[in-house]
Amino acid sequence: MTGVVGALLEAWDELRVHKVRVLLALVGVAVAVCAITAISAAGEMLRQVSAEQNERWNGRPATLQVSAWPTGEAGSVMPAPEEYERVFDEVVARYSVEYSSMLRDAPAPVRFPDGTREVTTTGVEADWATMHRFEVTSGRWFTDADADRLSPALVVNQGFLDALGGVSVADHPTVTIGGENPVVATVVGAFPDDWPGMDPVAYALVDAQSTWVTPETIEMMGPPRLELWVPEELSDGLVEAIRRDVAGALEGVQADVYRYDSPDYATVDGAIRWTVLGVSVVALLLGGLGLVNIALVTVRYRIREIGIRRSFGASSGRVFFSVMMESVVATTVAGLLGVTVAVVALHNVPLDALMGSTVQDRPGFPFSAALTGMLAAVGIGALAGLLPALVAVRVKVIDAIRY
Repeated sequence: MTGVVGALLEAWDELRVHKVRVLLALVGVAVAVCAITAISAAGEMLRQVSAEQNERWNGRPATLQVSAWPTGEAGSVMPAPEEYERVFDEVVARYSVEYSSMLRDAPAPVRFPDGTREVTTTGVEADWATMHRFEVTSGRWFTDADADRLSPALVVNQGFLDALGGVSVADHPTVTIGGENPVVATVVGAFPDDWPGMDPVAYALVDAQSTWVTPETIEMMGPPRLELWVPEELSDGLVEAIRRDVAGALEGVQADVYRYDSPDYATVDGAIRWTVLGVSVVALLLGGLGLVNIALVTVRYRIREIGIRRSFGASSGRVFFSVMMESVVATTVAGLLGVTVAVVALHNVPLDALMGSTVQDRPGFPFSAALTGMLAAVGIGALAGLLPALVAVRVKVIDAIRY
């Protein structure tokens, strides 16, 4: 242990003596380590952000979607909405699903100040927002208490508010919705448009949506669906079990259950990892190339010193280790500097603005990226010091003293 500490102190002293030459090499190494750490960390962070965006559209892993369409055979007809609701509730209770939501799309006439327009309404349950990381920018999402409202609650897009005359959610705007039996609904939340000029759309609780949904609408848009957020390890087995249960509970239908999120996302994730690794290796090799050149020049200048040390009894192993440790200690210091710069830089990156959407679970700086940067720094130091150390060991004592 004493020998190792002595070698480290000796390496540090040599670095101080040759600090000008070493500093030039360490600038490149520090930049390379900073790039490796930043690229690795950015890859980890952006994969989390991309995963959130994927979950907003398709649900969290694993989201199963259940549908049951009439086959039309033997005069089969679409079951009543109450039948779907009963069967879906039984499925949720049987498999103890914590988060679930019915979904039903239904166009409805909405009376805006400039006239009546047909608006697509989507009936959901309160859990749907959690399952899809859905967030409102003003107002709020649905709660269980909204089921008892006399005036149905709506969560609408910005285009809907613009069609109402540019009102805000804080004004508690109301709107008449429905045909023969219209109801007055209250806007409780709003979310931004997915694209400029988006048509008005609205979300409502499924029970509230039933007040304006007509049989013709259901016939045209299809039966309600069910989404279930289940553990990934159980998803494959639940697909067949739920399909069998729904098909047995509803007569004359074809039950379909499939995973709605993107299980193949892990494949893309693996491709990103390999791309990041390749870029990191190239950056590291370029940074270490300068250190090798400087180390070789330094050894050439120290041949006489090495010969004198060998003549006083320094072993080949001690000379080899001390020369190599000079590079390792230098790159470790450069690695600490590069990792620190990467941490500070990525901590201040505005992910929301960069990705164009809100990041709910902002990822912290991954420890694995910092560890990768430090291991890379130590590794390139060992590789950069290997060739100079071999040159130093092969120096003959008598020739070195004469040099």
